[in-house]
Amino acid sequence: MFADRVVLERESFLDFKVTAAVLAIFWVLALLGPLVMFTPHLWRAKRQGRSEYGSLASQYLAAFKAKWINRPAPTEDQVLGTSDIQSLADLVNTYDAVRRMRLVPFGLQEVTILAAMTLAPLLPLMLTVYSPDQLVGRALKLLF
Repeated sequence: MFADRVVLERESFLDFKVTAAVLAIFWVLALLGPLVMFTPHLWRAKRQGRSEYGSLASQYLAAFKAKWINRPAPTEDQVLGTSDIQSLADLVNTYDAVRRMRLVPFGLQEVTILAAMTLAPLLPLMLTVYSPDQLVGRALKLLF
């Protein structure tokens, strides 16, 4: 439809920029919107995970502190032979994964890719307004 109006009826491609943006927004919402139904489940899982791993972390940190901090300084041989420090790092990484859990099963990257895929068929029509050199220059400005 856009191509017919630009090529055959000599309308400007820029006259359709609002329509193209609305089209991209529509498809992003139509395709990703239903995934929002998982938000309550993800919120409960995140809240439960933070509670459970937070409790485990508190217990582990108390035991770690009692064993390694609240006693005379351990010798180098004692520290090097233990897996306690690696276990603490693993626990921190696990808790961090739960903490960073999103409430929707998509992110800004997926929204951007979907919008770009929706608008990609319109790119050749931009050549009716801009030269290829201008398009490359504008793209480079956006990226850098």
